[in-house]
Amino acid sequence: MIFCRKMPNVVMTAHPSNGGTVTQVDSIQHLPSPPHPPTVDGASESGHDVEVVKERTPQGGEWLLSGIICINILMLGCALVSSSAFNVVAITPVHRQIFLITLLVLTMLWMLFYMVVTSRKDRAVLFKDRHAGPVWLKAGLVLFGLLSFLMDIFKIATYVGYLHCDSPVKVAYPIVQAVFLFFQTYFLWFHSRDCVQLHTSLTRCGLTLTLSTNLVVWMAAVTEESIHQTEITHLNISVSHKLYRANYGAKKCTCSHMACETFKEAFYYLYPFNIEYSLFASAMTYIMWKNVGRIVEHHKHYKFNFYVKDVFVGPVAGLLLVVAGLVTFVLYKINILKEDKDKRNKALLIHFIMNIVIVSLMSLSTMIGCIIYRLDRREYVSDKNPTRSLDVGLLVASSLGQFIISYFSLVATVATGAQGYLNVLNLAWAVVLVVEIGLQNYFIIEGLHREPINVMPANARAFQDHAEMANDVEGQISRYSISKKPSWKRRVLREVCAFLLLANIILWIMPAFGARPQFDHSAEIYFYNYTMWNAIVNIGLPFGIFYRMHAVASLFEVYLRD
Repeated sequence: MIFCRKMPNVVMTAHPSNGGTVTQVDSIQHLPSPPHPPTVDGASESGHDVEVVKERTPQGGEWLLSGIICINILMLGCALVSSSAFNVVAITPVHRQIFLITLLVLTMLWMLFYMVVTSRKDRAVLFKDRHAGPVWLKAGLVLFGLLSFLMDIFKIATYVGYLHCDSPVKVAYPIVQAVFLFFQTYFLWFHSRDCVQLHTSLTRCGLTLTLSTNLVVWMAAVTEESIHQTEITHLNISVSHKLYRANYGAKKCTCSHMACETFKEAFYYLYPFNIEYSLFASAMTYIMWKNVGRIVEHHKHYKFNFYVKDVFVGPVAGLLLVVAGLVTFVLYKINILKEDKDKRNKALLIHFIMNIVIVSLMSLSTMIGCIIYRLDRREYVSDKNPTRSLDVGLLVASSLGQFIISYFSLVATVATGAQGYLNVLNLAWAVVLVVEIGLQNYFIIEGLHREPINVMPANARAFQDHAEMANDVEGQISRYSISKKPSWKRRVLREVCAFLLLANIILWIMPAFGARPQFDHSAEIYFYNYTMWNAIVNIGLPFGIFYRMHAVASLFEVYLRD
């Protein structure tokens, strides 16, 4: 039996690999507290597979000051980004870039201070949060960072051609951003799991500065990419041409080398990766901020293993959807730019049908997964985990962007009578998209909150009452789980996760790289007028794009847990 006492501000949580100890710990928590609470080290010796978590009560000034910094930077950044995009006379992109350069430099100075001073102090970082910064998330950060770095290289090559007639700030900004990408990626790779116990006020403020900087960079990238992709079809005016003139000056300012146009088109195609990088970094920074002052002591825990030999149908069906989606996306991009109305309508027809098929299959597979979860009797996790809470919050919040677009589209289509096959397909797409997102959110949240699957033999379960045999029990459980063939429920859940993961990837690719049926199909534009519909789409669509990428990450974690 594991003997321990409930201590002030101490939460005892059973490790996922030993689900049977949860009841024991709950009953033990009602024992009276000792007059002198034992130390964390002493508590760790009372049991083997127990995680001790102690929250240091932060001073109110720390939360308040860091919150004020974050809110003010975000509000000022939002105002500058919006004004520089739509009023290029008083506030130009140069002013916005000067502000961003200042933020990037200040953030890099703080990260340098943290890596050189704070993290090297004795007892500054005694604990690590094993849930924060998993390897696959860090790998995604590095991949998006490399593609963002390539985007900055293309920007530098483009803006250098306009140095003779435009501001040098436009060259300086991508240079500073490229250096920032290196600094931040290195910082998050090695320090994303830190639970800082020293310089807590400064660390909280530095992390909110980093968070705000990434969000402002994200807002700037989303605004530029959205304006570049937006075209006012009924007025035959390209908004991206306005942005082009704002970025490169008057018409008489011409590029000094022949590759300007090629580089410009290339870096616009890399914007989606830069957008995702900023959001990944923001999420990891927020977890670091939550972990400031947090004390966590870990013992042996359940290790997730990645196996693909037990799944076949899900990955194959998902790959087929990805290939079919890419083919239809290429056809859509080719035909939608043509002046022939019939070819444009045909491109929209193919795009709507493909998306309806993808989303319908996702809804069906997600429903199967939800039914399996209802049949499964696994317990829910009981430990406190800021990373999981953030994942769920981001999943639900980002899905609201697609919900907004779908419901506005649904109202406009029904109100106008849904006349014509394109309007009918648009209505069907809006309906099945709402259903699919709701089901997928439920499936992912259930998966993240369930204990990892462990097949435990009866004799091993009997031994867990003896603390001195805990290590032997865990070894038996691990060997038994690996050797035993997964149950049919586990195989079905993995098939569903693999299929949904690949399907979300193609649903991310299409809007991220320029599929805008919301503007190419004019029903909503005429119903709401262009200004209102443009605002709805350009606010909701970036969140919808992020939702798909975040769903991919969450589904991968659910796959590992199953």
